[in-house]
Amino acid sequence: MSNLLASLIASAGTLEAYGRVLEATQNNVANASTPGYAKQRIGLYALPFDPAGGVTGGVRAGDVVSSRDEFAEAAVREQTTASGYQDQLVKSLSGIESRFDISGNSGIPHALNTLFQSFSAWAAAPGNPATRQTVLDRATELAGTFRQAYTTLSSDATKTEQQIRETVDEVNRRVTEVQKYNQIALQGNRNDSGVGSRMHAALDELSQLIDVSAKFETDGSVSINMNGATPLLLGDQQFPISTDLFQPQNPPPIYPDAPALARIVAPDGSDITGQTTGGGLGALLETRNQVLASYLGDGTQPGDLNRLAKQFATRVNELLTNGLAAEGPPAQAGVPLFTYDATNDAAVAHTLAVDPAVTPNQLANIDPGPPPVFNGVPLALSQLASPLADADKIDSISYTEFYGQMAGRAGSRLNNAKDGEQVQQSLLAQAKGLRDQFSGVSLDEEATILIQFQRAYQANSRFITILDQLTQYTIDILK
Repeated sequence: MSNLLASLIASAGTLEAYGRVLEATQNNVANASTPGYAKQRIGLYALPFDPAGGVTGGVRAGDVVSSRDEFAEAAVREQTTASGYQDQLVKSLSGIESRFDISGNSGIPHALNTLFQSFSAWAAAPGNPATRQTVLDRATELAGTFRQAYTTLSSDATKTEQQIRETVDEVNRRVTEVQKYNQIALQGNRNDSGVGSRMHAALDELSQLIDVSAKFETDGSVSINMNGATPLLLGDQQFPISTDLFQPQNPPPIYPDAPALARIVAPDGSDITGQTTGGGLGALLETRNQVLASYLGDGTQPGDLNRLAKQFATRVNELLTNGLAAEGPPAQAGVPLFTYDATNDAAVAHTLAVDPAVTPNQLANIDPGPPPVFNGVPLALSQLASPLADADKIDSISYTEFYGQMAGRAGSRLNNAKDGEQVQQSLLAQAKGLRDQFSGVSLDEEATILIQFQRAYQANSRFITILDQLTQYTIDILK
């Protein structure tokens, strides 16, 4: 009789153990699509079995064990950071690349070509007032095109600065979210699978924005560092980052009036812009401080758009002022055509204009020589389209070619970013696939476990039923 009762107790314990395994399986299936969730398992262990000593054996359920692999999680975050960088770079560069039209049908190339054509027409009829007026009109259009190009790129810079501020705010918000989960864990819920899932999901989203390194502590909390060195979260204490615009002072800026650059400031006030190269934030900083600065200028460079505008305007003014509008007597010297802010090399394109005081008859057409050439100045101006002399070039190439290089640089960067985006998407998919092998929920695997333990549960239930009947028979016999 005692053996029957002991068997009943052992079987009941087995049913309880199987029930916990089925509960874990049910939980896995329910959370198969939950972001950040890692499947859980409950191990079974055999109890001591010694019939002679009255030890009936059986099985008991162990603790809940998560299948999460932090190395796989870190690999996914690393690839997510790289993917976030490439994705944002493609978005940012696509807008910039579209600003440069190299077809010659619009923008600066078109305005340059029409101005060169007006120079050629003026050379064919140097004394014709209409051809002179056309030169003024085409020069005005070119100056306006330069200003528009500067304004458009400057608007892109302002938009990128706003995106940087929004991204920094989003980083701080995500860290605050993880901070709340840390507080829950520190209150004694360190093994809460729901908290762990939300933590890892938040870390994945954060790694899309910045380079994140996470360390899970024994108390269940997670410490977060940015760029591997800047602490953002320790326990329940957050350290927010910030952003502003600044002009580097060491070394002193060559162009102090140039547009300021974007900066990322660590919680301790140090400048971590140079270390912030990953994720969407790193791509935005590169777009603002490198790509756009190469066109608009910064403290160390005037910017290629300003260089092109200044070099061209200066050379045209030089040729005109070296010529004569009339031989006289008295001789009438030529006047400069273009004006711009000569005190700020980083604002030439923005301020380029045709002097409104210049009239068509003040345009110099005579090259004084010797010998004098009546259409010498218009001829020299028209040769700027395909220059031979170094004085008529910029960086040893024509003005049109220089603009083409500017446009090509944007296109090349965009193509490289698109290639990098495809590569990173593949690497991220691989990293996620490896992570899923360790901790992802497979519905087929869970179904197999469910059937296995359901049948074991049914068999054990049947065994208990038989034991119950035997016990009843024994009781009836003893009566």
